[in-house]
Amino acid sequence: MDGDAAMLTKPAFRKVDWLARDIAVDRRDDGTVVLKSRIPLQAYETHIPAYLAKWAAHAPERIWLAQRGGPERQWRKVSYGEAKRTVDALTQGLLNLRIADGRPVAILSGNSIEHALMTQAAMQARLPAAPVSPAYSLMSQDHLKLKYLFNLIKPAVVMVQDGPAFEKALKAIDLTGITVVHVLRPCEGIESVAFAELAATKVTADVAASIAKITSDTVGKLLFTSGSTGMPKAVINTQQMMCANAAMMMQVRPRETSGPIPTVLDWMPWNHTMGGNAAFNPVLVDGGTLYIDDGRPMPGQFEETIRNLREVSPTYYANVPAGYAALAAAMEKDEALCASFFKNLSIMAYGGARLPDDLYDRMQALAVKTTGERIVFYTGWGSTETAPTSTGTYWDTERVGLIGLPFPGVELKMVPCGSKYELRLRGVNVTPGYFGQPDLTAKMFDEEGFYCIGDAGVFVDPEDPLQGIIFAGRVVEDFKLTTGTFVHVGSLRTDAISAATPVVHDALVAGQDREFIGLLCWPNLHACRQLVGNADASYEEVIRHPAVIACVEKGLQAHNASTTGSSMRIARAMLMVEPPSIDGNELTDKGYINQRAGLERRAALVEKLYADKPCDEVIVL
Repeated sequence: MDGDAAMLTKPAFRKVDWLARDIAVDRRDDGTVVLKSRIPLQAYETHIPAYLAKWAAHAPERIWLAQRGGPERQWRKVSYGEAKRTVDALTQGLLNLRIADGRPVAILSGNSIEHALMTQAAMQARLPAAPVSPAYSLMSQDHLKLKYLFNLIKPAVVMVQDGPAFEKALKAIDLTGITVVHVLRPCEGIESVAFAELAATKVTADVAASIAKITSDTVGKLLFTSGSTGMPKAVINTQQMMCANAAMMMQVRPRETSGPIPTVLDWMPWNHTMGGNAAFNPVLVDGGTLYIDDGRPMPGQFEETIRNLREVSPTYYANVPAGYAALAAAMEKDEALCASFFKNLSIMAYGGARLPDDLYDRMQALAVKTTGERIVFYTGWGSTETAPTSTGTYWDTERVGLIGLPFPGVELKMVPCGSKYELRLRGVNVTPGYFGQPDLTAKMFDEEGFYCIGDAGVFVDPEDPLQGIIFAGRVVEDFKLTTGTFVHVGSLRTDAISAATPVVHDALVAGQDREFIGLLCWPNLHACRQLVGNADASYEEVIRHPAVIACVEKGLQAHNASTTGSSMRIARAMLMVEPPSIDGNELTDKGYINQRAGLERRAALVEKLYADKPCDEVIVL
């Protein structure tokens, strides 16, 4: 059966009213290509809190936020009307502190209803909200990054969910002149204000006056990103950036007003631009309901997500590939879970890594079995500096690994770089720079004002740009073997992970100035436990199990058989126990593995990989 005939036999996708792909393509004499949507960006509000006010007025009883809590882990729900009243009171409390304009409100703890309310209050008080990765407080041993950030942004207020949990971090930093706010319990030995007390502040006309002074250029957030550098940078997120980006995301996939209320269950951390902007803001803009998922796509934690999905039927769902792998495994054994998950679902979104083909097929098989329709898998691309998404796959594509095409209001510049293109961005969603670091800001943009994001891409079909762009890794990652062969790390890494699915979650590609390519792999513990038939197996046990090793060998051998030349052939691989390190800077803000930092930090494992006589831990292909 040929490809066209096969397509005709597949069930249709559940209908999504995508924006037209009306893209202007400017091909320059030097090989540079600039893509831009001909469709104007739709109108949007001046600031994010305006949307809270809108829905508090239009649908005050509608649930905005929900999160499990208490001994019975029941849902605690907050309506738009209740949220607006609390946010106004918090805003007044912040204004009463007489904080100088521009001094941030730092939030050290993870996602919570109080976190969301404080973020909106900070914006209404014209104080940047600065959510900090909880790992900097709870997982770090030296708190060097936390100290660095506090010295950089000099917050006026610091909020923590539970004081005792953050005691070590709070006592590691200089709190002189800083108001500490706690939600649950105070931290012994540190003076703090209870969130409930601040939320009981009597509101005056000062709140409305403060909101009226917010402009599109007002800094709404400072989001931290480290990328390939050592210490985090504070990315300025203006109100215009965030509002425009939410408008872009919604314009490319407009909702049916007669359909169910937009409902999202999401775990992605709000200190990260994908969780705090791409997931959070569109729900608020759309007057939807956000269920905060305390589960994680990790062994022992995904059960919470499964429990939530039995009760919440999302209209839009996003996760990383490891999360979809765990979800597919659960739904293949549970028809009721399938029914709840697919009931109102219009789009499944993924990010952080390429979605393996077999996982795509499994999820589509479950969708068809449950609904008779397939569900489009959607993804976007961007960074903290672009608020974050600048491109998306806004059409019924079956291909995974794409980053799509530019949104309205965004220009994508593609500069020839070997066999691929360096990608650059310009638009209203791009940051004006890094807070307190003008030297780094000056290096961000090219001579035409395009942000140099550092990523690379290639066309699916150079003759037909409307088929989209494939992500091709970081520009600086590629290297040469001693043979002079050039290795494109981005494409090789995603292909290798896909080949070794489901047991490999992520990987480092080694081989610079070596004779062959080697792979250091992080196992997918959930999948490995299923494979070995032991739900309690440790990382040490699974990476040595013959079934796991055989799966890696078989997958990578198949990958090698499908390629030609040494630039894609993997000669050796190792499975690692230790996860990517926060303090070691092995993860970028996009959830992408920092190749350089990872290989430097794991130099001893690299030497094992390339030993003349490899040990038993090394898989020789």
